[in-house]
Amino acid sequence: MRIRFKVEEDYLLITFSGEIDHHTAETAREKIDSYYSIKRLKNMIIDLSNINFMDSSGIGLIMGRYKMVSENGGRLYLVNVGERVRKILQISGILKIIDIYSDPHEIIDNI
Repeated sequence: MRIRFKVEEDYLLITFSGEIDHHTAETAREKIDSYYSIKRLKNMIIDLSNINFMDSSGIGLIMGRYKMVSENGGRLYLVNVGERVRKILQISGILKIIDIYSDPHEIIDNI
C-alpha cells in the first residue's frame, strides 16, 4: 500500500493505493496520525479511488481517523469510493456517519 498526503486549506487529503488490510492498516494509521498532528489540521479527506481491496482493518482505520478528527472539531470525508469498497462501508454502517463525495474539491470549494 502507498499513501500520499496533500494539504489544501485546513484539509489533509490522503490518497491510498493498493490494499488496506491487517498487514498495512497499522503502518497507515501511524503515518496518518503523525502527519495530521504535525500539520495541526482540522479536517481530513480520504481518497479511496486506488484501493483494490479493504477488509475490516480498513474499516477500523477509517473509524479511528473519524474519531480523531471529530475530537479535534473537524470532519472526515471519503471521496472516489469504488463500488466494492462502498458495499463494505455500507454493511459496516460507516456511511451513516461519514459523507462520500466524488471529488475532493467538491468538499474544499463548497463546504
